[in-house]
Amino acid sequence: MNMKFYCCTLLLLLSSILVDAQVIVTKDVDYMNDSVYDNGKDLLDIYMPQGKKNVPVIVYFHGGALLMGDKSWGEDIGNKIAESGIGLVSVNYRLSPEFQHPTHVNDAAAATAWVIKNIDGYGGNPQKVYVGGHSAGAYLAALLAIDSALLQIHEIEDSKLAGAVLISPFLYVEETAKDRIEKDSIYQTIWGNDPQSWIQASVKPHILPNRDNILLIYADGDDAWRKEQNERFATAMTDVGNVHVFTKEVPNRTHATLLTAILDNDDMIVKLLSDFVMKE
Repeated sequence: MNMKFYCCTLLLLLSSILVDAQVIVTKDVDYMNDSVYDNGKDLLDIYMPQGKKNVPVIVYFHGGALLMGDKSWGEDIGNKIAESGIGLVSVNYRLSPEFQHPTHVNDAAAATAWVIKNIDGYGGNPQKVYVGGHSAGAYLAALLAIDSALLQIHEIEDSKLAGAVLISPFLYVEETAKDRIEKDSIYQTIWGNDPQSWIQASVKPHILPNRDNILLIYADGDDAWRKEQNERFATAMTDVGNVHVFTKEVPNRTHATLLTAILDNDDMIVKLLSDFVMKE
C-alpha cells in the first residue's frame, strides 16, 4: 500500500513539473525603460509556451477598480493561457487614489507599445498582439482597442493591435463614476467630479468604424448593469460597421469566479480566449 502511495505521489510530482516546464515565465520586466515607478508599477511578467515561436500574445491588465491589484493577479490565467499555446503579458500600472485618469490607461498604452516592439524576442508575434483584462483592466483594454491616440503617442498605429478580449468590463464611465462616487467618495480620485471628464474617460466618444475584432465575456451572475453595458457597447460598435464584435455570457459564474475558476480543467474562459485568438 505504501509503495503504491509513493508511486502515485511521484507521478503527480512529475506531472506538475511537466506542466511547469510547458511555460516559460519572465518576471519583472521594466516597460518604461527610463522611468522607475514606486512599488514596481512599471513592471510586467511574461508567460510564454515553451518551445514555440511566433505565437499570439495577450497583453493583460488586472482588475481592482483602478484602486488595487497587481500583475501577480494574472499568474493563473497567464500559466493556463500559455499552456494553450498563447503568450500572456501581465502588466502593473499606477493606481488611484494616488493617480487619476488618464494615468492608468497611459501606463497600459506604454506597456502595450513595449510588447509590440519587443515580444518577438520572447517568442511572440508582434503582428498578433491582443489587449485584454478583467473588470477595470478590461476597461483599460477596451480604451486601447478603440482610442487610437493612446498608442500613437508611442508611434504605434492602432492597426498593429490584432484585437481585444475583455472579461467583464465596465465601459460607460459617465454612468459608472456617478454611481460609484455616490456610494464612496474615493472614486473621485479616479475620474474626478466633472461629468464632462467622465464622458471623455468613457468608451462612448470612441465608438467608431475600423475598431474590430473584440470579444466581450461576462458572467450570468454579473450585475445587471454590467451585462447591459457590455451588450450595449457591442451593439453600438456593430452599428457603426464593426462586424467582428461578439459577446458571450458564461453560465454558473459571478464577476469574481470568472477568474477564480480558471484553474479548472478545460475552463471555459481559457477556451473562449484561446479559440478567439487562435481563430485566424
